[in-house]
Amino acid sequence: QVQLVESGGGSVQAGGSLRLSCSVSGYIYSRGCMAWFRQAPGKEREGVAAISVGSGTSYVDSVKVRFTISREYSKNTLFLQMNSLKPEDTDMYYCAANYALNCRLTESAFPIWGQGTQVTVSS
Repeated sequence: QVQLVESGGGSVQAGGSLRLSCSVSGYIYSRGCMAWFRQAPGKEREGVAAISVGSGTSYVDSVKVRFTISREYSKNTLFLQMNSLKPEDTDMYYCAANYALNCRLTESAFPIWGQGTQVTVSS
């Protein structure tokens, strides 16, 4: 059974940085994509960044240059390094995974989810 557990969220001032971690168990990295999504109350879940089987990465335009997705196999962990944070980055952030080659940043492409970690950026 696949389990994804996020951590690293918190409160930070605009311009600051946070690194989110997603501890992964029971998942075979070579068989699918992993991604980070975010969601504000009452809004749709938005894809932020994805990393493919071949380590190709993709990002939503609003976070390009500022955010970096990566993974460390030896620690079974997915990361999201977030720099130059803005108040509009305030959201609950979720780790997600699938067993497919499809790395499109759409919620329907990812059937496996963590419980989320809150990020709050103050101005």
